[in-house]
Amino acid sequence: MLADPRQSQVFRFVRCGYANGVAELAYVFDDGQELVERIRFPEAPALPGERKGAFEAALRMLHLIAGVSYYKAGLAPRIEVETGSMDDATADLLDALYLHGLGEFAYRNGLDLRGKIAFPRSVPPRPGNDRAPMPGVEMNLPHRTLVPIGGGKDSLVVVEALKGTGADVTAVWVGASPLIAAVAARSGLPLLNIGRELSPVLFEYNRMGAWNGHIPVTAINSAILACAAVLYGFDGIAFANERSASAATLEYAGGQVNHQWSKGWAFEQAFAAWLRTHVAGDLDYFSLLRPFSEVAVTRAFAKSGSAYFDAFSSCNRNFRLLGPKPADRWCGRCPKCHFVFLALAPFLPKPRLLQIFGGNLLDEESQAAGFDALIEYRNHKPFECVGEGAEARAAFAALAARPEWQEDALVARFHEEIAPQLDTSQLALEPWLAASGEHGVPRRFEAALNRIAG
Repeated sequence: MLADPRQSQVFRFVRCGYANGVAELAYVFDDGQELVERIRFPEAPALPGERKGAFEAALRMLHLIAGVSYYKAGLAPRIEVETGSMDDATADLLDALYLHGLGEFAYRNGLDLRGKIAFPRSVPPRPGNDRAPMPGVEMNLPHRTLVPIGGGKDSLVVVEALKGTGADVTAVWVGASPLIAAVAARSGLPLLNIGRELSPVLFEYNRMGAWNGHIPVTAINSAILACAAVLYGFDGIAFANERSASAATLEYAGGQVNHQWSKGWAFEQAFAAWLRTHVAGDLDYFSLLRPFSEVAVTRAFAKSGSAYFDAFSSCNRNFRLLGPKPADRWCGRCPKCHFVFLALAPFLPKPRLLQIFGGNLLDEESQAAGFDALIEYRNHKPFECVGEGAEARAAFAALAARPEWQEDALVARFHEEIAPQLDTSQLALEPWLAASGEHGVPRRFEAALNRIAG
């Protein structure tokens, strides 16, 4: 019989290991049944001896980060790590990830996690300790780049930008999504599909009424790809997280809640620094889209992504672990469908956009509430990977100035009812198309950045 994890006192990281292309990550609440997750690396090569230490460090961090999927089921008051000691940099990263990465989870469940997450440290943190960590040893990793594919427009912009520079790129994804596999194959790149098997005990806990909700899955995938980079030999991991991902969704319990926290700039900086100091000094983890807004990325996709128009989808209902999926690639009702339609509209011919979505979402009055949330009108931004409210308002304003869109129900409503309440000086689209200088993209990828900025 399984005990209710919400009554547990300790969440334990009990072991992690790797053999024959399979990593096993084990966790336990108190002295209960093990929750074992498995990560499968296909056709895994023999690990060179000089990389074993780096791989072990990356695997241990994967164990610690992936534990968030299980920890949240019980929120035990104490965390124990039985796989070795932990320095301040590691504990700081994990404390921040679990607190902010579970921010939406806490909000939706009416919880306050502040002061309740503390990873054990080998040495207690000292106030004012600002010593810079020593750089990691360079592994002479091959000059190759992993690009995570999610099935949507953002990663495809990265793919096309890197292909255009002649970079040695492999498309990678975690899990068994047929849609992602089809989009990745369309890229023409070498493919790497890594398997992830959650512990079935977690689903039993969920059926018992354990705490459940959103987790920082991008952080988990980042840790998986760090292991893959060392194992297969890559010196770059190029994500597709735009600067809009750093914007908070709402305020709660004295802090900001961001659905996309592990896609944001704070996590990127922390994890990139940790990899360089703890795994390999020549392993670059970054987002090629960090300088750009969602609208700017969408413009780049409209220019370079025509080969994917009949294959891509950002609709998250395609990627549910459980529950129904849309009959087509777009459900036309969720925040992701709303935002992608709105963001593409200024940059694609209207008939082509309607063909992609199978209809005109901006001419359906029943969709008003969904689009209102995108522009933060009478509601907060949705808990989805969508752009900032201000850039959505700028996209609406751009459409309101175009004859082919002016008479559509929601565009006309924006122009007549909503825009008069706004500061018109903040509705220009052009500022959103400019690149920011705040990013961690290595200089060797500057040509790819320039292709996106276009």
